[in-house]
Order: sequence, then structure tokens, then C-alpha cells
Amino acid sequence: MNNVIVYCELDEGKIADVSFELLTKGRSLANQLNCKLEALLFGSNLKGFEKEIFPYGVDTIYMADDKRLTPYSTLPHTSVMVNLFKEEKPQIALMGATTIGRDLGPRVSSALKSGLTADCTELEIGDHEDKKINKVYKNLLYQIRPAFGGNIIATIINPDCRPQMATVREGVMKKVIFDANHKGKIVNLDVNKYVDDTAFIVKVIERHIEKSKVDIKNSPVIVAGGFGVGSADNFKQLFNLAAMLGGEVGASRAAIDAGYVEHERQIGQTGVTVRPKLYIACGISGQIQHLAGMLESSIIISINSDPNAPINKIANYVIIGKVENVIPKMIRYYKENTK
Repeated sequence: MNNVIVYCELDEGKIADVSFELLTKGRSLANQLNCKLEALLFGSNLKGFEKEIFPYGVDTIYMADDKRLTPYSTLPHTSVMVNLFKEEKPQIALMGATTIGRDLGPRVSSALKSGLTADCTELEIGDHEDKKINKVYKNLLYQIRPAFGGNIIATIINPDCRPQMATVREGVMKKVIFDANHKGKIVNLDVNKYVDDTAFIVKVIERHIEKSKVDIKNSPVIVAGGFGVGSADNFKQLFNLAAMLGGEVGASRAAIDAGYVEHERQIGQTGVTVRPKLYIACGISGQIQHLAGMLESSIIISINSDPNAPINKIANYVIIGKVENVIPKMIRYYKENTK
């Protein structure tokens, strides 16, 4: 009761990376609150997944193993989670801001009348004083997320309703093993106890998922362009450099809004979060919204015609010049030195 609980998303036979990231954060939150960390795993043929989950410091795994729960469908998953939460009464419930999380989270929070903060980029524990009623709330979950298009950072709290629910975007938190030998207990749930047969009325006959052609998150090298690149045509040079370095092309929101490249390449608070070994920022001014998505890159090279651009302050190396002049030279010199 009153523990931290994380929904481990299982799809295509694998646990999603965002679930491991949330388990890492959940362990930290549970330590601060002096409570247990628990995990939910719904699907079929679940035996063996506990070996992946327990090392993240999980004390209890609730497993709902039933072939009717695979693939994911809204009604039965919602029913299991809602009824389990009514029994266990967690104080915090977390899930990924994925397609599944964005479908499941609001339904569960609505049924429990608990509220939910979507697309969080940070979670912290803190207190809150309501001066109107002269009351201090202890150990609340600070649910932090960008708002108004990423122009401000909002901290949202839920003083009275439980669980405090949040979805978190993939990549914004690190996944770190707590203890490779950590062991917890498994609670096997009787699905028939939590789900009415009518919830299974919808059956998935055929399922097709189009895989993303862009994998920025796991690329060791990212060549990112901003509005300063100037045009979609100039972005072709960034693609040439990225291909030569074995990397991917990313972009700031300003470049996306200008139509230079597709949205799935956006990096920042309203895009993806990356941690490459090398990040080459081309024509990016370095607004806080973008920096939040790439600040943990190992090496940052800034190419900018403005010597006072904010990103230059955090870059390891700065090249002052126009992107359309610098990138071709980098490509040429790299080819000459790798022959």
C-alpha cells in the first residue's frame, strides 16, 4: 500500500526502454519516500521477464499472464490496472508516454478520478504549502513538463487524489541497474478476478506496425540543424556529413517549423532526448528547450555564425562560420584524413 508502481510496457516480446528508465527513477523516488517499488506486467508467456525487471530494484512484480492480454487492447488492460490499484492503493503510478501509455493512462486516471500529468520530463519529491487553507502537503510528486509549446516549464502537483499519475517521455531519464542480484517477489494475478468477459469483446485479427525509419535516440553521432541552416536544401549537407560519420540527422524545433526536415527528427523538450558520443550543432542558437534534449551529449561541437549564440557556452568546440561553408570543408577534410 502507498508504494511507487511502474507499468512495464510489453510489446513485440520486449519490455520498452522507457519502462526501464521509469524503474530507475521509481527506485530513486521510492528510496526518498521510504517505500517499495513495484512493477506491473500484463501479457502472455511472461515467465523470465522478472530477470530483466528485478535488477532495477523492484520489490514486487504483479504479473497478469493471459493470452487474451496479448496484443495490447484497451479495455482489459484498463480493467486489470484500475481494479488492482483499488486494492493496492499506490501513491505514485508511472508509465511511458508512448502510444499505449497515452491510451491507458488517461482511462485509468479517469476511472480512479486521480488526474494525470502527461509527457513529463522530470519527476521529483517535494512539499507544497497551500496558503489559502494554511496547510502543508509533504512528499508530493512534482510532475514537471514543458508547457505552452515548450516556452515555459510547469510543475504540477496533485495534493489530495491518489495515485499521483504521470506519463514520461522516452529518453528523458537514464536507465541504470540498481543491483544485478536484487530479488523481489512475484504476485500472479487471476485475470478473471479483475476483468469481466465483456472487456474481451474486441479481438485483434491482424496487427501491422510500421517501424520508424529514424533512430536518433540510439545513434552515437548526431548532426543537428537549426533555423540557421537556412533551407531544406542546405540540410542535405548535414545528411552527407551524418552518413559519412555513421550518424543520424536531428533538428531543433525552429528547423522543423520551417519545414526543413520531418518532425520525427526533432530534439528537445517537445521532441526526443538524446545522449550521443558526438553532437554537432549546426546553426542552432541553443534555446533552453533544445538544450534539455541534448545537454548530456559526451562531446558537443557548435557551428554558428553568431559568436554569442548561447549554445557556444556549453559546447566543447566552437566553429564560427556559416554552416553552408563549414560543413563541406569538414566533409572534405575528413575524407582526406581517412584515406
